[in-house]
Amino acid sequence: MAIARELYPSEDDLPYEEEILRNPFSLRLWWRYLVARTSSPFKKRAVIYERALKALPGSYKLWYAYLRERLELVRNLPITHSQYETLDNTFERALVTMHKMPRIWIMYLQTLIVQKLVTRTRRTFDRALCALPVTQHDRIWEPYLIFVSQKGIPIETSLRVYRRYLKYDPSHIEEFIEFLVNSERWQEASERLAGVLNDDQFFSIKGKTKHRLWLELCELLTKHATEVSGLNVDAIIRGGIRKFTDEVGRLWTSLADYYIRRKLPEKARDVFEEGMMTVVTVRDFSVIFDAYSQGDVELSMGKFEKKILKGFWLHDDNDVDLRLARLEHLMDRRPELANSVLLRQNPHNVEQWHRRVKLFEGNPTRQILTYTEAVRTVDPMKAVGKPHTLWVAFAKLYESHKDLANARVIFDKAVQVNYKAVDHLASIWCEWAEMELRHKNFKGALDLMRRATAVPSVEVKRRVAADGYEPVQMKLHKSLKLWTFYVDLEESLGTLESTRAVYESILDIRIATPQIIINYAMLLEEHKYFEDAFRVYERGVKIFKYPHVKEIWVTYLSKFVKRYGKTKLERARELFENAVETAPGECVKPLYLQYAKLEEDYGLAKRAMKVYDQATKAVPASEKLSMYEIYIARAAEMFGVPKTREIYEQAIQSGLPDKDVITMCMKYAELEKSLGEVDRARAVYLYASTFADPRIVPDFWNQWHEFEVQHGNEDTFREMLRIKRSIVSSFSQTHFILPELLMQKDEVSLDAIEKAGVPADEMAALERQLAPVDNDVLAKDKARTVGFVSAGVESQSDAGKRNVNQEEIELPEESDDDEEDVEKVEIAQKDVPSAVFGGLAKKRDDPEKAEDGEEVKGADAPLGALERMKRRKKD
Repeated sequence: MAIARELYPSEDDLPYEEEILRNPFSLRLWWRYLVARTSSPFKKRAVIYERALKALPGSYKLWYAYLRERLELVRNLPITHSQYETLDNTFERALVTMHKMPRIWIMYLQTLIVQKLVTRTRRTFDRALCALPVTQHDRIWEPYLIFVSQKGIPIETSLRVYRRYLKYDPSHIEEFIEFLVNSERWQEASERLAGVLNDDQFFSIKGKTKHRLWLELCELLTKHATEVSGLNVDAIIRGGIRKFTDEVGRLWTSLADYYIRRKLPEKARDVFEEGMMTVVTVRDFSVIFDAYSQGDVELSMGKFEKKILKGFWLHDDNDVDLRLARLEHLMDRRPELANSVLLRQNPHNVEQWHRRVKLFEGNPTRQILTYTEAVRTVDPMKAVGKPHTLWVAFAKLYESHKDLANARVIFDKAVQVNYKAVDHLASIWCEWAEMELRHKNFKGALDLMRRATAVPSVEVKRRVAADGYEPVQMKLHKSLKLWTFYVDLEESLGTLESTRAVYESILDIRIATPQIIINYAMLLEEHKYFEDAFRVYERGVKIFKYPHVKEIWVTYLSKFVKRYGKTKLERARELFENAVETAPGECVKPLYLQYAKLEEDYGLAKRAMKVYDQATKAVPASEKLSMYEIYIARAAEMFGVPKTREIYEQAIQSGLPDKDVITMCMKYAELEKSLGEVDRARAVYLYASTFADPRIVPDFWNQWHEFEVQHGNEDTFREMLRIKRSIVSSFSQTHFILPELLMQKDEVSLDAIEKAGVPADEMAALERQLAPVDNDVLAKDKARTVGFVSAGVESQSDAGKRNVNQEEIELPEESDDDEEDVEKVEIAQKDVPSAVFGGLAKKRDDPEKAEDGEEVKGADAPLGALERMKRRKKD
């Protein structure tokens, strides 16, 4: 074939042509030639490529570049163009030497797929798989599977390709199953999916669990029941039901749906019934019930419509009525079926059994059958609730139908059951006895109680000990509930002797309560056995401790005092003494008040005061104030108001809380004021002021203020105000340390003052206001104790040594609102003692000797420079 003239080399190509002639097998020279002719027409470049490939047929670089340019050439051409055939030929020539290059195969395969050459493409894929090593097959299989999954590819071809692929990589079976489902190959899809589920070594590359795969298989089998054969669908789904308990309802519904699609409606109903009778959760039951009711409606209406079309529909009323009756019966059974689900969750749930019996109200036979099943099923040791109530309700059912014989049989069986608690068994005995009472069988009720409270014999105890397990029947004779019921029966139906015998039995087996003691004693009192009743009280107070014995003591003492009064006063006193000795502080107050009332009514007034005095010491601190108020009121009534002074003083100094001390002092001051003792009242106010912060207890200071206005003078009023300021200062968080610190120490550093909370700019004012005192005054203040003092101002020989509060900070007159009407008082000035200055005074007097370490002694010591200057000025 002749080559066109324009394809020959030009003068510009001569340098490259000469180099190639010298070395035609150099890839570098051919590549440089191609790069230099990048802008040349493809035909000319194709000639160069062909020449180069003829010289170097094994060059991947040349073949790849040549094929890429040919692909670009046909990109926008129709697939019927002749260039595609040329391209395919070029690929075939390239594969002669490049058959081990997967990239060349992929380019060729993609080109064939674009050309829609199905057979040639499939064969080329097969050639590629045969030519390439197995390590590179995955690069071919990916486009191969995409190719066979396209529409238009014969399904058999696709299936064969997928089966071959699974031999190469079995882990991608899920993709094959999806392809089968999409291709509507239900039989093979279900078989493959079942095989996956039976393979314990299978691992889903798509992250699907066995549970999800089971559901997919069930859905596949049920929706295409007629297309799938050869698999035991019933066994497969039931296996899933046993294995996956969280989707039981859905699986039962799938199984029923499978039979519905297989045109087996009766079998489907059996499956629905079985599912509702086996599920254990309400959610699964709801799923099955809803599907059952909906499916039954569809079956009925579908059958009805078919018969209308086939024949005269009036002849099919019975069939439709039967189906609607089934549906109605199903709806009526829903509460019962739901209750059965709850009982399957826990067959020992007593409350659910009671609800089940109520469902059959009006049907005694079903109720009896339900109770029979309940008492057989419920284990008392595992029961949730009270299992004895089932037996009681069972017996009452027979009683309500006038069948006492069977009711007694039920009770007799019930008392033989081993319950978890003794009270359950005791309740059955009590219910049995109450049934006998309702039917006027009083003797039978008493006989039942005697039988129930009988102590087991030695032989029975020995046999139980040999078994190693003690039933509740062995503990029944100590049931307080049973004995309480028994004693009530004896009081109502028996004699006094029989009732006393029951009470004595209760006391002997040591199960009595304080209320039983009181009831027993009251029973004896009603029959005039007073001493026996008091002996019962005595036994009660010996058996019980506080706080249980409190009611027994109060009842015993009140009954004894009411019975004997003053005839047995010493015995009553002895009882009260014993009562208050054993009683704790929080329970002793009513006993002391009762004791004092006895002395007031039948004894001596002094003894009553002594009792009140003992009570104030015995009661807890929270009740001391109220006890002292009662004590003072009774003392004032019996001995007069002056007698209460000692009690007030005793109360104030008895250790009451501060707020109670203030209250007592205020009452004491009111008493003294009413008696005209103004100075004593003022002394009480003065004593109480040490406990009363004016910011917290303003009532006290208002009362003192009114007292001074009515009974005081200018000096006492001023003294009250001074004390109030002093108390405010002492309670202040800022200044309550500083004055004492300044008086007791010679020097106070600036850091210590700042730590005390006083700013530096207030130091000068504090120094001016604090009057220094000598050591004698300080010693007297320290030795002084708080007590009742006279409200007047004591006169002293030295006006500068008044007995005032040394910690007080004097404030300007105009800064106090309470002294606006009081005239100004001149404050005496005092020299600062030399002891305050310490060593500074020595340096001041004789700086020279102070420097040399010499001591300055007595009045003969030389004067300091400052003192000499002062004397010169005076002279």
